[in-house]
Amino acid sequence: MVDENKQAKKQKLMRKMKKERGYLQPTWAYMIDKDVDFMASYDELYERGLTDGKALPAKTRELIAIAILAFRGRENAVYLHAKRALELGATKQELLEAIETTIIPGGAPTFGTGLAALMRIEEEEKKDKV
Repeated sequence: MVDENKQAKKQKLMRKMKKERGYLQPTWAYMIDKDVDFMASYDELYERGLTDGKALPAKTRELIAIAILAFRGRENAVYLHAKRALELGATKQELLEAIETTIIPGGAPTFGTGLAALMRIEEEEKKDKV
């Protein structure tokens, strides 16, 4: 019975994380299998950091995350968070301006990482229209 409950908890957390983010990293699925309680705590921290806060809406928090991830050179993460920001009501202009903001503190590589992610979104949109 305990094993069934733990398995159900793992499946529930995987579904929840995928629904909230729109994706589930393979590394997260691996970690959920290894230590579901740790990942449940991680998910709670993620929610506190990237959902509506007391002063900042989730959309704004995502734009901040995008800038930091671009600085770190994490193009796929920028892409995923940009898609989430769009789902939360951000416009492509807001994404572009968040990426533009990165050029001064982060330099051209940061700017390029952000632009590559935005270009990927726009390329996907073009394919979807065809």
